[in-house]
Amino acid sequence: MDESSALPARNTDTPWASGPDGALGQLRALETLESTYDAWAELKREHAASVIQFREEQARLTQQGSFLLGAVRAAGMDAGSTTPGLQPQGSASDFLRDAEAKLTKARDAVSQREAESEARYQAAFTEVRTTLLDRVQRYLQRSQPHLTLLLRRVGAERSILHVARVQPDEAVLLCYLLTQRVPSRYGFLFDDSTEDLSLPPAPLYAEESVVSDAVRPDAPGLLRVIDASTDVVPLKGFIPLRVPRPGGGEDFFRLLQRGAVMEVEIADGPDFRSILTREESERFAGHLLRLKLEERIGLDIEAG
Repeated sequence: MDESSALPARNTDTPWASGPDGALGQLRALETLESTYDAWAELKREHAASVIQFREEQARLTQQGSFLLGAVRAAGMDAGSTTPGLQPQGSASDFLRDAEAKLTKARDAVSQREAESEARYQAAFTEVRTTLLDRVQRYLQRSQPHLTLLLRRVGAERSILHVARVQPDEAVLLCYLLTQRVPSRYGFLFDDSTEDLSLPPAPLYAEESVVSDAVRPDAPGLLRVIDASTDVVPLKGFIPLRVPRPGGGEDFFRLLQRGAVMEVEIADGPDFRSILTREESERFAGHLLRLKLEERIGLDIEAG
């Protein structure tokens, strides 16, 4: 079953009203990161339902107009019909003109309500995103994400690096700390759903301007998506970070969630690899150590 783009299930135990006001009520009542994401997901669901509702209403009015015109023609009331009319032609024209005027008025009313609804939803989305960014920044001022780096040697010059599993709040904070962007979903790091059982989970969600057929870019494409994003990035199953090179430039690493640990991988051409050279592993560890010395993260390093 494809769950890669599905939003978390709605919490039916929460007694909020539907629509933007309900989601904003939830947002303002609780100040945890999880509740902020819950409110955002609820707003997305309500917005999607609202869009469908307005489309169905416009389709119904279009169908009604088509049906009316067909009925008029079938009754021989249309000016182009060869069937003798049941009423004088002038009366038929008045009937059709009056009906079309009422339908036009109804369509305009629906369009007006749709525009007003969309404006309310967009204002609510702006408030949710702004609030989320503010809360993440305030959380980082009060506490540091703590990482435990685990070294697993593969021969004399190669190694595999693992980072012990973090909690969902820490995952969100780490994503912002390392990219200056928040993930689009609270449980992004631990989502291993896939739309195709023959493929590993996609690294992106189909949201935030990422279309459904672009959720599996190669390593350079993934970096372009991250760079193109502003405040929010639709990551799934990993946390990205850049590590500077001594001679200039930087390497693209990611922390890929694998059960009890996150495995450190480096972009190598179009793919990622987890077996690192000694220089790469030391440089990665040194980058985390710098963040620790800057008091941005807590860090333990353990050799296996």
